[in-house]
Amino acid sequence: MLRWLAWLCALWVLQAHAADIEFEPVTVPVRPIQVSPRVWMVQGDVGPVSAANQGFNANAGFVVTDEGVVVFDALGSPALGAALRARIRAITPQPVRHVVVSHYHADHFYGLQAFTAEGPTIWAHRLALSYLASDSPALRLAERRESLFPWVNERSRIVAPGKTIDSEASFRLGGLTFRLIPVGPAHTPEDLMMLVEEEGVLFAGDLIFAGRIPYVGDADSRAWLAALDRLAARPPSRIVTGHGPPSKDGSADLAMTRDYLRFLRDEMARAVDEMLDFDEAYARVDWSRFRTMPAFDAANRRNAFNTFVLMEREALQRR
Repeated sequence: MLRWLAWLCALWVLQAHAADIEFEPVTVPVRPIQVSPRVWMVQGDVGPVSAANQGFNANAGFVVTDEGVVVFDALGSPALGAALRARIRAITPQPVRHVVVSHYHADHFYGLQAFTAEGPTIWAHRLALSYLASDSPALRLAERRESLFPWVNERSRIVAPGKTIDSEASFRLGGLTFRLIPVGPAHTPEDLMMLVEEEGVLFAGDLIFAGRIPYVGDADSRAWLAALDRLAARPPSRIVTGHGPPSKDGSADLAMTRDYLRFLRDEMARAVDEMLDFDEAYARVDWSRFRTMPAFDAANRRNAFNTFVLMEREALQRR
């Protein structure tokens, strides 16, 4: 416990100095898209993180009120976070009061370092602290310092949340109600959504992918599907997803993510029942329904393998 507290205190010290650090500016366009009268988003590339897109493959959003700005996710590098902050300044002089982090995958939170100077409240699910206390953040940061240099470099730091929750919470700012909704375990254990009630806009994070293959990784796809089913019972009219274009049909985008996860689980469960090895299982699947979607080549085989391992584990638990 003492080691973990010392580590967290060190992170807070680093955050205090983050405001004085300058980063190589990105050259990819970071263009705000208006979703509703007070809600905006920026849309990343639909492909995987790469030097070509300078790490800009995830979405982020912000809500402008008369008393300040609420940001949802901060993009995949301090340089991208700085670009997002500049776009917000071009729309409003209001300071950023809150930043809500959907989950602690690098493409969604590395930009936090660009926001710390204003001292916003950074919200996340409590389980994000377990991830931050593991070896994974340092390993990922080392990888991104190589693959995304100079936008992620030796001056880039991990920023921890200042306020964590493990059940639904809300706050008000500028006449708007912001409802924070834990939905993990799903894409990650710490998945968090944000509903802007008066605007009718849901920031769904990576619970939903629009117009591209989801990244499954080591997700609990059974719990992820359960979360999608709960959301499908009362889908909001406007959804900002974690990846892909602004959702014009929230139910359809939700259905695409759900159908893909179900397809993976059904095909890999059948292979496990038939005692096939993974290569045999993958080769026999008809992927034509999803093959033409962006990020298929980058993500699908890994998604299938991780689901295959998950289905083996679930089969053993049933015995």
